[in-house]
Amino acid sequence: MGDYNQSVILDSIRRAEEGLSRVELAASAGLAAQTVSNICRRLLDTGLIIEAGKEASGPGKPRTMLRLNPKGMYAVGIHIDPALTSYALLDAVGTVLLSLDEPTDLAGDPFEVVAAMGAKVRHIIDESGVDEQRIAGVGVATPGPVDAASGTVVNPPHMPGWARVPLRDILHEITGLPVIVDKDVTAAAVAEVWAGSTSSVRDFVFVYIGTGIGAGLVLNDEVVRGSSGNVGEIGHIIADPDGPECDCGRRGCIKVTCMPETLVAQARAAGVLPEASPDEASLPQDMADLAQAAAEGNPAALDILTQSAHRLAGAASVLTNLLDVERVVFGGPFWPPLAPTHLATIPALIEHYSVTTSVHSVNVVGTMVSSGEEAFGAACLVMENTFSPNAARLLLDSKG
Repeated sequence: MGDYNQSVILDSIRRAEEGLSRVELAASAGLAAQTVSNICRRLLDTGLIIEAGKEASGPGKPRTMLRLNPKGMYAVGIHIDPALTSYALLDAVGTVLLSLDEPTDLAGDPFEVVAAMGAKVRHIIDESGVDEQRIAGVGVATPGPVDAASGTVVNPPHMPGWARVPLRDILHEITGLPVIVDKDVTAAAVAEVWAGSTSSVRDFVFVYIGTGIGAGLVLNDEVVRGSSGNVGEIGHIIADPDGPECDCGRRGCIKVTCMPETLVAQARAAGVLPEASPDEASLPQDMADLAQAAAEGNPAALDILTQSAHRLAGAASVLTNLLDVERVVFGGPFWPPLAPTHLATIPALIEHYSVTTSVHSVNVVGTMVSSGEEAFGAACLVMENTFSPNAARLLLDSKG
């Protein structure tokens, strides 16, 4: 209960741009004034929060405002995509202090590749000069499926040979830091909650467009992970009943109609892009070239991206109708080249497909996380674990 209450206080302070006084914290958290005072004293002693001046609010003594201490805690994020692996170091208020990316090594032994990632984290920490005792941990965002209980990635479709790779154990051994492993789509949803901390929207679906496509889910302001940590596997939602055959035996699944490699293949077949052998490492540039061709008015390129937008809108509407959410957020490494055509097409389609149009609209937006900062979401897994209250923390185990 003490940990939960502390998380409530930290989360309330985090969400208040100007900070909060102890009196305001007691009112917002529904806790006794003495409880709030004790928690705040402990947080001040550990350096997680600071007193940030006084503010008058009517008669009586000015109240001391409390804010997060940017230097009170840090987190490292690793975002693994089959095309690119990125790293970021964040302070307690979410400022990216250092970031870098490199092509993902799919040819090497996965265990050695992950060990090299750990060495890269050590290098980032050493280069940053931050107090290592203030680093709360390493967050890892990886393509699914994952075994969340053991921190293991299990046969991601676009990463051959990565069969049950124990990311958490390897990285903990190399870095000496606590490690949290989660799916890339879940980390993206966490990042959106973190980046949009003052938003009034408490329920949304995050459609993640990386080398693969998945969905993150936030309900009642809490990230949903599912029974095994694998929520959001939407690759076999049918986006085009007349589309190509999928390996599941059906036709037109997202997996074979909407993914970046599919769009690039269509662009090559239409002469928009030059013929070349498939290479996931070239996907970012290929997608950028396809988007540029569409922006310049190439009709074939426009048709490919518009068709993709229609298919994704249909798939997203399945989620919005099932879950009755207020917003759909699109993001991920390959979202930027798709954004112009998709944001021009998808909102009206979602509104048309929605069964709740007469009750509420469904807002369609692009992610608040900047392109190229996917590792921000991975680091936010650590921040969420520290700052965000979770009702599960109140549950006792069967022996309790």
